[in-house]
Amino acid sequence: MSSKSAPPPLPEPLCVPVADSHTHLDMQEGTVEEALARAAAVGVTTVVQVGCDIKGSHWAAQTAAAHDSVHAAVALHPNEAPRIVLGDPDGWSRQGAREAGGDSALDDALGEIDRLVALPQVRAVGETGLDYFRTGPEGIAAQERSFRSHIEIAKRHDKALVIHDRDAHADVLRILAEEGAPERTVFHCYSGDAEMAEVCAAAGYFMSFAGNVTFKNAQPLRDALVAAPLELVLVETDAPFLTPAPYRGRPNAPYLIPVTLRAMAAVKGLDEDTLAAAISANTAEAFGY
Repeated sequence: MSSKSAPPPLPEPLCVPVADSHTHLDMQEGTVEEALARAAAVGVTTVVQVGCDIKGSHWAAQTAAAHDSVHAAVALHPNEAPRIVLGDPDGWSRQGAREAGGDSALDDALGEIDRLVALPQVRAVGETGLDYFRTGPEGIAAQERSFRSHIEIAKRHDKALVIHDRDAHADVLRILAEEGAPERTVFHCYSGDAEMAEVCAAAGYFMSFAGNVTFKNAQPLRDALVAAPLELVLVETDAPFLTPAPYRGRPNAPYLIPVTLRAMAAVKGLDEDTLAAAISANTAEAFGY
């Protein structure tokens, strides 16, 4: 295995245990048990497993039911909604090529998410939101309808809402304001600037920072982290994606949370135990466990 594809080494353990607020264990190498054991060995004792489609949401719920340290979030990813409605002839998603199902297929899928959200191990509705990076203008209506439905589902079940916002800051904030955000709303892999962090803070939205906060070109993200109030900050891997520096490009996993957390502590001018204790409390508060 080349060093580029090799998993990074285990970091020094944290003294104060924390949670990975957003991970995709189903897209990572090895077993769930191995991933959880490696994470626990470095002080990452809880993970939120996030579904992106019906199959992944069922898997998240089953995995959370089987492991006390795993909580589930279930949803149709913003890129999944247009695939359901308009079809996916190229088979870009994990389901392969799909026929267009129209609005009724989206309604059926949302109904299935609604049923999963009622389960006690499902702590959040997500990841949902808007993604203008991968979906063209023809898919925006389906994304928006799906997003509004997920907001309603989260509020009705009193579960947290986990937001995926890619190149869509203004519209995400507008729709949250129009619909009325759930009591607990998390911007996963926060990607806005410091000004947006102030808007989120005023609304009481949690901001979860991923490994990209360590990237050289990510100064606007670090400025946002400085602006974000300590009581609204979370940490995540979004693994297997967004592996923190110096391991960028290699496979990410929950055990690498300490690398990102230490970088965040330096940015915020805090010692790592203070930040870890705050993040631990914030994540439990956000996801209601």
